[in-house]
Amino acid sequence: MERTLRKKAYLSVLLGAVMLLTACNSAPPMSVDDDPPVKTTPVSISEDSSVPTTSNVDPDKPLRDPTPVCLTCDTPGTLVDGNEFVEIDYSNNSDGYIMVNYLGDCVKVKLQITGPDQVTYTYNLNNGYVPFPLSAGSGEYTVNVAENIIDSKYSLVFGGTYSFDQISEFGPYLHPNQYVSFDSTKKTVAKGAELATGCYDEIGVITNVYDYITANITYDYDKAETVPSGYLSDVDSTLTTGTGICLDYAAVMCTMLRSQQIPTKLEVGYVGEDMVYHAWISIYVEDVGWLNGIIQFNGKEWSLVDPTFGSNMSDKSLKSFIGDGTNYSVKYAY
Repeated sequence: MERTLRKKAYLSVLLGAVMLLTACNSAPPMSVDDDPPVKTTPVSISEDSSVPTTSNVDPDKPLRDPTPVCLTCDTPGTLVDGNEFVEIDYSNNSDGYIMVNYLGDCVKVKLQITGPDQVTYTYNLNNGYVPFPLSAGSGEYTVNVAENIIDSKYSLVFGGTYSFDQISEFGPYLHPNQYVSFDSTKKTVAKGAELATGCYDEIGVITNVYDYITANITYDYDKAETVPSGYLSDVDSTLTTGTGICLDYAAVMCTMLRSQQIPTKLEVGYVGEDMVYHAWISIYVEDVGWLNGIIQFNGKEWSLVDPTFGSNMSDKSLKSFIGDGTNYSVKYAY
C-alpha cells in the first residue's frame, strides 16, 4: 500500500466508499457491559536475557524533518446519517475514522462500533462531534447509539450499517481519537518534535521517545487502584506530572509518534499468565511493516516495546517477560 500518509501533511483520500445503511429508532433494552479499567500493575519477572540496542547515527542518511504534523478530524457533511438523537458523519471513512455527535440530553450514552472482524468497541458518548477509529479496516461496520435506562440497561436510539470499501491502513493510527487525543497545541507534541530532532530515521525517533518516557514517567499505583471504567488519558497532564498508568504511557507515546507521522496503535488487551488487562503500543516502520509493539533491532530480531513495563523493569526482566510476544493478547486497537 502506498505510504502517502507519511509524506504529506494531510492524508490522501481513497475514493469509492459505498454506503449501505439501515436505521432503527427504537428497540428493546440492551445490556452494555464495560470492559475493566486498564490499570495493570507492573509484574515482577526473572532476569535471564538482555535487550539489544540500536544507534540513531547514520552519516550516510540526511536528518529527517522533525516538524510535527497533527492531522485533524473534521465533518465535511457530504455523507451524514442519523436522527433527532444522533449525527454520524462518515464523509472521511477512507481516512480511517467517523465522527459521531450525540444531540440528546441523557447523561449516560454508549456508542458501539462493530467492524468486519466482529469485534465490538464500546465508547462513552457526549454532546459534540468526536472522532472514532475504524480499526478493523475495509468492510461493513455497524454503528449503534444507546441511552441509559437504568443500571447497565440501555435503549437503542439509532443504529446504522455501512460498507466502507477503501479504508486507509494507516489513517486510524495517525489521527487523534478518544484514546489518543491531541492537537498542535499540546506540549506532548512539542516534546515529541524535540526528541525527534537530530534523528536520521523512524527507529531513531521511536527509540528517543521510548527512552524518554521510560526514564521520566513513573507508574502511579494509587491511580491504578481508583481509575474508573471509561477513563481517558490527558497526555499533557501525564507529561507534566511524570506519573501515569499503562494507558497514559501508551497515549503519550502514541501522541509523540503520530505527530511525527509514524503510525502507532494504542493496543488494549490481556498480558501474562494471569491475563491482566493492559495497554501497550504497536508501530509501523517503513520498509519493515507493523512491528506489533516492537522497536529495538539487534541485526537479527526485534524486541517488543511496552513503555509501562519498560519504565518499571530492568532491561533483562523486560526482555525475559516480552519473549516472542505471546504474553500479549490484543483485544482492541485505537
